[in-house]
Amino acid sequence: MLLRELEKWIAGKRVLLLGFGREGRALYRRIIQTGGFSALGIADAKEIADAPSDVTLHFGSDYQKALPEYDIVFKSPGIVLEPDLQPENLPCRVTSLTELFLTAYRSQCIGITGTKGKSTTSSLLYHVLHEAGVPSVLGGNIGIPTAELYEQITPETVIVMEIGVHQLEYNHVSPKTAVFLNLYEEHLDHYGTFEYYAFCKENIYRNQQPGDLLICGEPSLPADGDCAAEVWRLAKDDRSADVSLLGGNTMYFRGETCEIPTDIQLTGEHNRYNCAVVYALAKRLGLTDAQIVRGIRSFSPLPHRLSLIGTYHGIRWYDDSISTACETCIQALNSLPDTDTVLIGGMDRGISYQPLLEYLEHSPVPHIVLMSDSGKRIAEEAEAYPDSLRSRIIQAADLPEAVAIAKNVTQKGKICVMSPAAASYNVYQNFEKRGEHFKQLVTAENND
Repeated sequence: MLLRELEKWIAGKRVLLLGFGREGRALYRRIIQTGGFSALGIADAKEIADAPSDVTLHFGSDYQKALPEYDIVFKSPGIVLEPDLQPENLPCRVTSLTELFLTAYRSQCIGITGTKGKSTTSSLLYHVLHEAGVPSVLGGNIGIPTAELYEQITPETVIVMEIGVHQLEYNHVSPKTAVFLNLYEEHLDHYGTFEYYAFCKENIYRNQQPGDLLICGEPSLPADGDCAAEVWRLAKDDRSADVSLLGGNTMYFRGETCEIPTDIQLTGEHNRYNCAVVYALAKRLGLTDAQIVRGIRSFSPLPHRLSLIGTYHGIRWYDDSISTACETCIQALNSLPDTDTVLIGGMDRGISYQPLLEYLEHSPVPHIVLMSDSGKRIAEEAEAYPDSLRSRIIQAADLPEAVAIAKNVTQKGKICVMSPAAASYNVYQNFEKRGEHFKQLVTAENND
């Protein structure tokens, strides 16, 4: 079905791949497999050493100037279109692999978005379904391009699709089943305002149809008339909601309850909240409580998401490199009450750190190590707070210095967690690279 849809889109067209990372490469293979286009180009800010030789290449700082030369442009997630090259100003169609895939398979898709928790929720749902023998695949923003799933999909396949805001920005097709977990300030360097960021996120449901389903919580619930789908309200400790986490450990779905096992590997109430969402989705697909509990119990957490590295230098170290917002850092500290040191800071994207500072002001964490660009700004903003907060702040230039400080100040037997509340791109390729470097620094010269 994907190739048939792609064939219709590109037949006789001049096609441009804007960005040639993993998603661009996967789509390139499908375009070559399909054929029928009149011309094919690749545009990227950096020169691609192994770029195909049978296409037109547009590399360098002016790579986006090539857009008007084409009929259809497949934009990779994360590429920011220049102000004068917005879709409404171009003669070509700007689209994406996500829009193509949803056009072909929307009726089979469970699309999951949210500022935080979408990777864990998507992976957990897929694991629960897979363990129960339900034909299913996982792809999307989680690092598996949907173009690579084609051969695995049958009409009975449940497609679990993590969808990030970059994939939603110019998207005009919504999945039949959509989940909108939460909404916090994020990616303001790309989207400019929180309002536009929220608007792009809402594309997860904006084009749903009657008979579709949206699971969504505050503050993202659509206004009356803004969503054609049936809406299930998502909340915490609220039996009037359709889906809820009760008392921190009970999954609730429309009058049915199920206790979360105490021996699961996921840490924190926010992850038990994700379990409640998975419970509702799995129950809707016909799974029993026993099947769902078995899947949740056997699920191994994704790396860099409040993951225990181990005990080194007498300290228990946790890697929460995925944390790029105030709320996720707060969740980490709430989940680890034995924290003695927290490492915060990274790329400064312009988000407000007031919620985090207000939390830290009343937090018992003795050592707050602020690092890198956003750490400097947090330290400056902390000058307006009482000495009870300022006296616990230690500044570090970068992650290596922050870890060295943590090794010296953290009480033996206690916890040090890196939960940066900031992106990594000013220093690292992604949050995974930051997390790997953190682990290397923590485990270096271990004398225990």
